[in-house]
Amino acid sequence: MPEVSRFFGISIRMYYDDHNPPHFHSVYAGREVSVGIDPLTVLRGRFPRRALGMVLEWAASHREELLDNWQRLRNNEQPNFIDPLE
Repeated sequence: MPEVSRFFGISIRMYYDDHNPPHFHSVYAGREVSVGIDPLTVLRGRFPRRALGMVLEWAASHREELLDNWQRLRNNEQPNFIDPLE
């Protein structure tokens, strides 16, 4: 599963040939959440409130890049790295 971004100990990953709806996986401190891209929503899992807030803030500002990476992965192409939250 390619990592497309990393910030504050949070890894953002996307799978090749993953199921719809378009989403990404976020891993932090041994926990994982799946986040839908459009609309931006937690599909599965739980995170500490602060970490989840950072993930959602980051995703809101990179939604187009995430959707582009979703399509790239569906076409068996390498995803682009997305700038981290600063």
